[in-house]
This record gives sequence, C-alpha cells and structure tokens, in this order.
Amino acid sequence: MSFRPQTRTVHHPLVNVSGSTPLTTPLYQGHVFRFEDADDLADAFGTPEGAFVYARHGNPTVRTLETAVAGLEGGVAALATASGMGAISTVLGTLLRSGDHVIAQNTLYGGTHAALTDLAERWGVEVTFVSGQDPREVRAALRPRTRVLYLETITNPTTRVCDVSALTASVADRDDVTTVVDNTFATPLLCRPLEHGADIVLHSATKYLGGHADILGGVAVFRDAAIHRRVWEHSLEHGAVLDPFAAWLTLRGMQTLGLRLTRQCQSALVLAERLAAHPAVSTVHYPMLSTHPDHEVARRQLTGGGGLLAFDVEGGAPACRTLLAAVELASLNASLGDVRTFVLHPASTSHRQLTPEARAAAGIGEGTIRLSVGIEDIEDLWTDLEQALNKASEN
Repeated sequence: MSFRPQTRTVHHPLVNVSGSTPLTTPLYQGHVFRFEDADDLADAFGTPEGAFVYARHGNPTVRTLETAVAGLEGGVAALATASGMGAISTVLGTLLRSGDHVIAQNTLYGGTHAALTDLAERWGVEVTFVSGQDPREVRAALRPRTRVLYLETITNPTTRVCDVSALTASVADRDDVTTVVDNTFATPLLCRPLEHGADIVLHSATKYLGGHADILGGVAVFRDAAIHRRVWEHSLEHGAVLDPFAAWLTLRGMQTLGLRLTRQCQSALVLAERLAAHPAVSTVHYPMLSTHPDHEVARRQLTGGGGLLAFDVEGGAPACRTLLAAVELASLNASLGDVRTFVLHPASTSHRQLTPEARAAAGIGEGTIRLSVGIEDIEDLWTDLEQALNKASEN
C-alpha cells in the first residue's frame, strides 16, 4: 500500500538486523509495541516472560538488564524499578498486608527504615528491629503473622555484616516468611545472598551497578518464579518501572563493575588502615579491619570489604563540618558507589529520619562520616583526607 508524504513522516520503516549481532545492547526507547494478531496482544498482557506490549509490563532493554542481574545473583528472574526505593516499596507492598509483622535489622538504610515506619503507622504493619547478628534474636522475634525478614549484607554507613546463612536458617521452618536482603553495597561480585538462603535480593542500581552517577534505578532478584510473578503483577499497579535509557546506562556501567570494585576495595582498605592510625579518628568502620565486630563473618561471607567505609571524628558534629568544608578532591553529596569519592554526614542527611536513639542503636553518631571510595589515585585520596582531618582536629 502506497502512502502520502504526511503519513510517511509518521510511519517509518523498521530495520531488521540479520547476519550480524549488535555488540552492545540496543536501546529500545519506545514504550508500546505493535501486534498483528488480537489474541497475541491479549496473551501478552498476562505474563512477565511473554511478548512485549507496553513499557510498564516490560521492555527489551530493561529485560536484558533484569536477565543480567538475575544471572549474576543466581536468581530465576528479576524486576527492574525506577529507583532502589522503588524496588524496596514494590517488594514490601506485595508481601505485606495490614496486621502483618516484619523482623528487620536496626542498621538499615534510612530510607528503608522510613518505609517500614510508614507501613507501621499507616497500614498497621508491626516491625521488630533486631541487631541482625544473633539468630536467636530472630527466633525470639517470630510471631504467627511474621511475613518478612529484612537484612542488608553490608549496612549503611557502619558496614555491619550480618551472617545471612545463619539468619535465614533461623526462619527456614517457616514457609510463610520471606527473607529479603539488600545487596547494594556488596554487589553480586562480593556476595550472592540467594546462595545463603535468601528469597529476594535487592539493589539500588544507582550505586555500584551503574557506577557513574548518571542513572536512578533499582533491581529485585527472585529465587522463586511464583514470587516474581506476584511482585511483577503488583508493579503494574505500583508503576515504579525503570525507563529503557536508565537500563541501557546501567548495563554499560556493569561492564566495568569488576574493575571498579576491585580498585575500590583495595583503596578502601588502605584508607581504613590509615584513618585508624590518625589521632583525629576514634573509630573506623570497615569489615576487613580485624577490629571490626563482624570481621570473621565478613571474611567467611564476602570476597572483599566493599568500597564504602565510615569513621568517627573526634569533636563530633562541629569537627565533621570542618572536615566536610576542607575536603577538595572528595565530593560532598548524597550518593555512593561512584567512580569518584564521596563524603557525607549521615546523622544530618541520609539517616536524619531516624530518632537519635535509633541512630545510636545503628552505631551512627554525630561525629560519623561516611566515605564512598572512588577509583582515584590512593595517595591523592589520602592527602585530601589527611589535610581535612588535620584542620578538623585544629578547630
């Protein structure tokens, strides 16, 4: 059929690739897909593995990311979301009903803590916080309506490392309890929680997976296809889906994850050791230090300490303000996991939603600084931190 010019400006011919394969994942920016058969279109609405129909249901670029992260974690399927909090909220919103009970670490990311508090206040979900270090605590906290055990492999910002195997084993006899583990800081290269008994693994892809401060995204990975199906169906209503360009950028960033994370782990350990010897620092939180309370668990469960550490500055909040004003190479901002080094004062920013008592229980003081180590030269990083610490101690 021949069309006139005005129609042809709307309907462009599609190029089919044959005889070769793109080296990089194509960016499928379109949000809607055309079908030749009405029954095929109807069938596509009903499954997350079927033909693509609408971007909220699925997209080829986004599905490539989901498949890649699921493969890295050893899961059967994954769901990519618009942010890390989108993954957390979608999963919790699927698993929990009014009157249900959650057991969670008391050292969780501030946004996760706020989400659980909101569920408690608005929907009557009960939350019991435990240290995450003793399986007996988890067993003692179990109730008939317990539905979720929520953990983090490496916590933000004090880098506590829970024994995922022991904690998941403590609820293994309860088929109605789903163990959810946020693996953002460890990434699948340092720990694979599904192999330790977890049911769902979460990532803020904004951090280490993307790695370049240019995307916002999250991923949930599932051990069980039925749970994935439930969460996918809920995501259609929740709407926190990842856009294709963010998925494409995340896939590009993941190609260098191994190189970046190796360098970040190496530099973080060197900085942790030097910070521990500085007179202006009272405590360093890094799991590969022998002084860390979870050092033995970390050595057993992780293949590296990660690129994030925290340290407590003598002099509290005033000394922290001086340090943050004095750093020149490190960037003061709210994110982490980047190729550049970031610093932050958690008590006044990422964990400001927590009460002082809750922050203290999580090990976060007014003098705590979070340091996300980038890939810069280690001597330049130390020179910057050392001069800032010297100014903080002088004031």
